[in-house]
Amino acid sequence: MSLDYNKKNIILAKNLRRNATSQENHLWYDFLSKYRIRFQRQKVIGDFIADFYCHQAKLVIEIDGAQHSTLQGKEKDEFRTEVLNEYGLQVIRFTNLQIDTNFNGVCDYIDVVVRASLREGGGE
Repeated sequence: MSLDYNKKNIILAKNLRRNATSQENHLWYDFLSKYRIRFQRQKVIGDFIADFYCHQAKLVIEIDGAQHSTLQGKEKDEFRTEVLNEYGLQVIRFTNLQIDTNFNGVCDYIDVVVRASLREGGGE
């Protein structure tokens, strides 16, 4: 199943890939790009751009900077998660600090979530 997407966001997604945060690059180059199940970076889904997306596991991973800890940021994130859930996607979030201080734990958690999703969906 192909996901709906706003074509206007394609250029923005490409720009976000080129200008990724150090935490996004760390997670991508040191884990997700080599992971046994394919992930995509800055994937346009609906009107949103997911930091990382795995079609097989129906999983979105978001890396949140400081702006996400404000009340407005939290409300936007909750709305975004609700919409992505309507697509049948699970959303997990990590802070920049978690990537910086507990990288192996983040990677282990992603692996657990992917494996569980694949078992539930019959993909493993």
